[in-house]
Amino acid sequence: MPNLTLEDIARKAGVSRSTVSRVINDQPNVSEAVRKRVWEVIKKTGYQPNVAARSLASQRSYMVGLVLPHSVSYLFTDPYIPHLIQGVAQSCNQFDYTLGLFHASTQEDEQKMYPRVSRGGLLDGVILQAGHHGDPLMDRLVESDLPLIFVGRPFQSENVSYIDIDNTDGAYNAVSHLIRLGYKRIATIAGSEQSTVGIDRKQGYVKALQDRDLPVDENLITESDFTEVGGYDAMVHLLSNKPEAVFAASDVMAVGAIRAVRNAGMVIPDDIAIVGFDDLPVAKMTNPALTTIRQPINRLGSTAVEMLIDMIQNGSKPHNRIILSTELVVRDSCGADLK
Repeated sequence: MPNLTLEDIARKAGVSRSTVSRVINDQPNVSEAVRKRVWEVIKKTGYQPNVAARSLASQRSYMVGLVLPHSVSYLFTDPYIPHLIQGVAQSCNQFDYTLGLFHASTQEDEQKMYPRVSRGGLLDGVILQAGHHGDPLMDRLVESDLPLIFVGRPFQSENVSYIDIDNTDGAYNAVSHLIRLGYKRIATIAGSEQSTVGIDRKQGYVKALQDRDLPVDENLITESDFTEVGGYDAMVHLLSNKPEAVFAASDVMAVGAIRAVRNAGMVIPDDIAIVGFDDLPVAKMTNPALTTIRQPINRLGSTAVEMLIDMIQNGSKPHNRIILSTELVVRDSCGADLK
């Protein structure tokens, strides 16, 4: 039905034009029954609200930004980010929001990014992937008036809202699984301690050993950068200390570790067991298939959008923190079938 107006929708739904406007702009003071009836008419007729008018009436752009700082592009060179973007995009589509992606590949890009992101009227709110400690872009966005949700716990977590997974518990479960299988000399390829994810996963590793009265040997702990090359180099370093098993703080680093073990003429899991973290698609394609900790990356993105829209509509007080659980996925690389 061409050229429908708000008056046409109001007449078909048996309500006033202003009621239709309030429904479309998701404003209060409309009963659920009336709201449902109006949306049924809109769907049945194929009516498309005028986006410009909608934005003008609500003083919103119905656009949110996903901001990936420079430090994130360095840390997460694995498929984590594409999965996060997918979750954010799907939720934006569900709520009729437009997604703007802001990615800084250099520090210079990051300096230029803030004026664009904070420009009045461009974005209703921002989802920011937490990065390195002291990232200036994060600090500036926290101080701005924009509604803001962090994905990942930021270092300064007071007075901010964020969604994260339980990194400490996930790492704890990974190492506990190796201990239950009888391994004693368990090493870790930890993430950078300039990120909360690196700190939390190392903390889970240490706690699992301490809870079972196993020594925390600094010679079995090495830090890397969440890349395959970094995982390879870290594993080469660890081999001289003869670990029985290794917990890698990401699947991509675990892939590098597997390659290093093979190049040393050793067999997984017969000589060394390996467990990763993430359960990215690559975990199923390694040989042997990688035992890992599954984190709901897609859900992280979609829930971040829901949190941000709630903040846009209802304000930022009190600050909201959501922690999602992880799951141990047992495959062949840990040697469970040999025990």
